[in-house]
Amino acid sequence: MGRILSIDYGRKRVGIAITDPLKIIASGLKTIPAKDIFTFLTMYLNSENIECIVVGYPLQMNGKPSESMEFIAPFIKKLKKTFPKMPVELVDERFTSKIAFQTMIDGGVKKKKRQNKALIDTISATIILQSYLEQKK
Repeated sequence: MGRILSIDYGRKRVGIAITDPLKIIASGLKTIPAKDIFTFLTMYLNSENIECIVVGYPLQMNGKPSESMEFIAPFIKKLKKTFPKMPVELVDERFTSKIAFQTMIDGGVKKKKRQNKALIDTISATIILQSYLEQKK
């Protein structure tokens, strides 16, 4: 039984989250530079049992794709081409960065650490993945 990996793709950084083996809980894994994402995924997918990749899909309030889809769509296309046997699912990621920031405040994270955008990206990937898991219940 494989895990599910989640990606919050950005131009500069990519937040990564992973489920536990039973696919109950999403946990932040790391944030990596966007330029290194395919190197990371190749190594990770070869060493771990991953059954699906979930990618945050940015939508506007009216449900249409946001402007950031112009750089996310080519990433998704390359992801599917690079790993053709790996299922890729898209999940609405509206407000995940804001929720991630509020989660840090609620969790007592100091103001200086809340400025760490890499941490926000990892938390966002975790929120995307947990949302996916809840949809699948």
